[in-house]
Amino acid sequence: MPNLLDLFQGVGSLVESDPKILAARIGLIVLGVALVFLGKKGVLEPLLMIPMGLGMAAVNAGVLFLDPQTASKVTEQAVANNAQVHGTLFMAPLVQQTDNLMYMLQVDFLQPIYTFAFSNGLIACFVFMGIGVLLDVGYVMARPFESMFLALAAELGTVATFPVAVWCGLNQGQAASIAMVGGADGPMVLFTSLTLAKEYFVPITVVAYLYLGLTYGGYPYLIRALVPKKLRMIKMQATKTAPISSNAKLIFAVVGCTLLCLLFPVAAPLFLSLFVGVAVRESGLKDFEALIGGPILYGSTFFLGLLLGVLCEANTILNPVVLKLLLLGILSLLLSGIGGLIGGYIMYFLSGGRYNPVIGIAGVSCVPSTAKVAQKVVADDAPGVVILPQALGANICGVITTAILCGIYVTLLKLH
Repeated sequence: MPNLLDLFQGVGSLVESDPKILAARIGLIVLGVALVFLGKKGVLEPLLMIPMGLGMAAVNAGVLFLDPQTASKVTEQAVANNAQVHGTLFMAPLVQQTDNLMYMLQVDFLQPIYTFAFSNGLIACFVFMGIGVLLDVGYVMARPFESMFLALAAELGTVATFPVAVWCGLNQGQAASIAMVGGADGPMVLFTSLTLAKEYFVPITVVAYLYLGLTYGGYPYLIRALVPKKLRMIKMQATKTAPISSNAKLIFAVVGCTLLCLLFPVAAPLFLSLFVGVAVRESGLKDFEALIGGPILYGSTFFLGLLLGVLCEANTILNPVVLKLLLLGILSLLLSGIGGLIGGYIMYFLSGGRYNPVIGIAGVSCVPSTAKVAQKVVADDAPGVVILPQALGANICGVITTAILCGIYVTLLKLH
C-alpha cells in the first residue's frame, strides 16, 4: 500500500510549480460554498445545488495540496498503461482499481451508485420518470398546435449551437451534447453526453445544471429587453375547452411513447421513462405515483447533484475545452430564450395582437421554471394578467420537443 506521506510531500513546491491547479481548486471550493448558500436562499435550485456545491467543495479541499502525478499512483493500472486517470482521488474507484484507495480513504462508497445508475444514464431516466409523474399533459392537449409551435421555436439554441460548436473545433458528439444545454433539461444533457461525448460528460453536465439557474435570474432580463411593457401587459382571453379525461391523457401517453420510440429507438429509454410517469399518473396508481414522484425522483436528484459536484475537480475544469463548453452552453441557452420569444411574437401577430409574446419563453423546457418566470414577469407589470395555463402548455411541450431533439442527435450521430 502506498505511503500516505508520499502523497502529500512537497506542498510548498506544489504551490510554486502548479499555481493554476491550486488557484482553480480554491476557486471551486469557493464556488461550491456559494452554490450551497444560493441554493439555501432559493436563488438556485436547492435540490441540486446544495449536494453539488458541497461535493464540489469537498473534493477540491480533499486534494487541495495533492500533486496530480503523485495522486495518480494510487491507480497503478492507469499509470502502468500510461492512461488518462479519470476523476480524482475521491472518484478514481469509479473507473479504476479500488483495492489501494479503499484502505487509504473511505470514499469508495459512491462507486456502486455510479456503476448502477450514473455511468449508464439510468439516473437520467429515473429523473425523467419523476418529471412524467408531475406533468399534466392536459395543458398540451388543450392547445396542441400553439404549444408545439412555441416549443419548437424555443429549440433554436439546441439547433443553432451545433454548427457553431463544430466550427469551434468540437467533434459532432461533443457539439450535440453542449447544444442540448439550450433545452434547459439536465437529464437529457446527461443522457446525450454519456452517449455521444463520454469523455466530457462531467463538464457538460455541470455546465448544464449551473446554467439552469440562468432561467431564474437571466430570462426575466431577456424578456424585459425584448418585449415592451405594453406587450407584456396583454391580457389573454379565456378560452373554453372541453375537459380532458384521464383516459384521453393515457391514450396520448401510450401513442406518443410508441411513436417516438419507433422513430428514435436509441433514445427510447428517455421516452419510456417520461411517458411511463405520465401513464402512472393518469392510471390512478397512487402507490406508484408516490414512489416515483417521491423517493425515486428526489433520491436520484440528490445523488445526481452529489456525484456531479464530486466529479468537478480542478483538473477537469482546467481542460481548455471546458472554456468553449462554458461559452457555448450560455450561447445555446440564450438562443433558445430568444427563439421562444420570437415564437411568441409570431403568435402575437397571427392573433391580431391578442397574444402575449412572453408566453414564448416558456417553450424552453425547464419545467415548471420558465413558465413561472413568464407569469412572474407579466404579473410584475400587470398583476391581473394570467398566462400560466398557456405557458405550462408550451413548457410541457418543450420537454417533448427537447427529447425529440435528443433522439435525433443520438440516433443520427450513432449511425454516422
